[in-house]
Amino acid sequence: MNITDITEEDEKTPLIRQRADPFVYLHSDGYYYFTASTPEYDRIELRRAWSVKGLSDAEPFVIWRKHSDGPMSYHIWAPELHFISGKWYIYFAAGRAEDPWWIRTWVLENPSSDPFSGTWEEKGMLESEWDSFMLDCTVFEHKGEHYAVWAQKRKEREENSALYIAKMESPIKLSLPQTLLSVPEYDWECRGFRVNEGAAVLKRNGKIFVTYSASATDATYCMGLLTADEDSNLLDPKSWAKRKNPVLVTDEKKGIFGPGHNSFTTSRDGKEDYLIYHARPYAEVDLAFALYDPNRHTWVKKIRYDSDGSPLFM
Repeated sequence: MNITDITEEDEKTPLIRQRADPFVYLHSDGYYYFTASTPEYDRIELRRAWSVKGLSDAEPFVIWRKHSDGPMSYHIWAPELHFISGKWYIYFAAGRAEDPWWIRTWVLENPSSDPFSGTWEEKGMLESEWDSFMLDCTVFEHKGEHYAVWAQKRKEREENSALYIAKMESPIKLSLPQTLLSVPEYDWECRGFRVNEGAAVLKRNGKIFVTYSASATDATYCMGLLTADEDSNLLDPKSWAKRKNPVLVTDEKKGIFGPGHNSFTTSRDGKEDYLIYHARPYAEVDLAFALYDPNRHTWVKKIRYDSDGSPLFM
């Protein structure tokens, strides 16, 4: 079994090609599990390996395919795999073939101990406080309770998407009302589109860190950061501090363009944290068709920490 940790050399090339919105989860069975958006946006795949590096050669296994029409029939985006209360769950976004931008969040459930076996059952839409464009749901546990963070268009429809948080009544139901965490307000969040999306949660050094992605999905795409004290009320907007500047941006020298929509995982011994994100190896892409350019690759980077315990991504 290859259990080698990530090195600086590994950060220079993609981990997995043509997989956007990557999500990696280290489970108690010893496997690293991986899922992501495929270029065709038509299915949900899983792969697993004994190391993060090993995911690059792991065989993809299709666990679900899109419907031919109606809900969940178009734009199958950003699946995330979570193990909650003895069952596996996948949260993902999907539109309709008849209305591709009618994007909502959906849930699959599998009671098997092995997500590659058993039956994945469709549990319906994850319903928020109102019905609107909603995607990129992530789930995390804190002090014995589960929370969800997602992107959604506000009732006022002033931007493409904002970030919300809520406790979870169950793995398939939010405990409402929801709390607004962040809206696009700085220039770097509003290039091309006014977007806050793709949240991911990192718990370290007495803090809860939420990264998110902003702007259009070209080279302007970048990552922002929210921070809360681990003992604060996470449903109180005042608990969260927002960085005024992005924490990960295009790096032309390294050939990494439009980095974002990340997840986090750890080394096997839990001592190192890894940023798993997507980016293109070039800048030239037509904004109108950026989502259909297949070359958003999965990259991995070891996280360093500042003297105050905050993560460093650049």
